[in-house]
Parts: sequence; structure tokens; C-alpha cells
Amino acid sequence: MMEFDFTRLPAPDRYRLLTNFVGPRPIALVTTRSEAGHDNAAPMSFFNVFSQEPPIVILGVQTRADGAEKDTAVNIRRTGQFCVNMVDMELAEAMILCGINFARDIDEPALAGLEMRDCRRIDARFVRRSPCAMECRVDRIIDFPRRAIILGEVVEMTVRDDCLDAQGRYVDPSVYQPIARLHADNYIVADRQFVLRPPPQAKAWEAGLDLPVAGRGVMELQPPEGA
Repeated sequence: MMEFDFTRLPAPDRYRLLTNFVGPRPIALVTTRSEAGHDNAAPMSFFNVFSQEPPIVILGVQTRADGAEKDTAVNIRRTGQFCVNMVDMELAEAMILCGINFARDIDEPALAGLEMRDCRRIDARFVRRSPCAMECRVDRIIDFPRRAIILGEVVEMTVRDDCLDAQGRYVDPSVYQPIARLHADNYIVADRQFVLRPPPQAKAWEAGLDLPVAGRGVMELQPPEGA
């Protein structure tokens, strides 16, 4: 077994190990309003949803190499608002373009050819073709020397018409196939989905009855519902 002491390991090595093994990580294409009034967009893989009550998403935004804050963090601190646009293959190349370290006055969505729409509850715009756009208001920001952990409360969600089933309850897995980051420049698309449910005996096991034999297979993989 290889052991790594994170209290002694240099930050780049910690990053490499963490991002190599914690994945795939969903991509948030975060849009904000600049002080000059144009759109700013930046992809982030240090992102996830952490609660439904309240509905909280979290971003981890690192500073630039010189210690200055990135445009996204500057805009979020000023406005207290941001929008998370989920990314699928249709938006993949535009997402990568938005991740380039452009000058502060550059409108990344316009440069990437993204069509934008006004948000309903916040002063920002969302990507029209995003499968799902979550309008967020800042709940709190936790500051570390080189990173800000931003908690945002989702106040509005806009879902692309083709992404949900006829009842409007669950995503259609044949349509909504988000991409996520693995390590370095490697990504993955969720185009191989399956159903994985606990076995029928689970309730009995939770009650401490007839516990399973370790190592015995009990799961049955099924194609995704609606596929």
C-alpha cells in the first residue's frame, strides 16, 4: 500500500491525488454579471449539490497563480448571485473555451458562441441550451488562503424541455447525459447508465435479520428506466 502524508505533501501533489481519485466530478459552468455589465462564464469541477432543504450547491474557487481572485469570485462577492449551468456534449467545447484565462473585460459566452437568456430571480444570464440552469443566491462564503468555498441557495431552476420525462419528474437518460471531469484533461459522459437498487431483503437486513454472506452477489444491474 502506498501512503501519502497530506500534512507534508506539496499542494500540487495533493491536487493530483484528490482529483485523480475523486471523480467523475460534475461540471458547473458558472455565469455571473461583471461590474461592466457583460456576462462572465467559468467552468468548475469543484462543485456539487449538498442539500435539498435548504437547496444548497457548493463551489470551490481557487485564486490565480499570483493570488488575485478570479473574475467569477469577484463578481459573486459583489453581487451575491451566480447561475450554475449544467454541461452536456453539446456545450462541451464552449465550456472549455470559457475556461481560458481571458482578460477581465472579455465576454466569454459571446466568444464561445453561447446564446444567453436573462435569469428570472437574479441579475445574471443563463446558457439557453444548458440542460439545467440553477439560479443561486450566496448563503455564505468560507475563505481559505487560496480558495473560497461558496455556498449558494438555489432559488430558481430552468430545465430544457427535452430533458425531463412526460410527467416532468425525472430526467430522460437518453437525452440528459452530463459530462464530468476525471483527471487532468480527461472527461467522461454519462451515456452508459443503469439502475442499481437494493435487493428485496434490504428491509430485513436493516432490522438485523438474516444478514447476507460477505462477498455474495445480491445486486442486479438493469437498463435505465425509460431507455
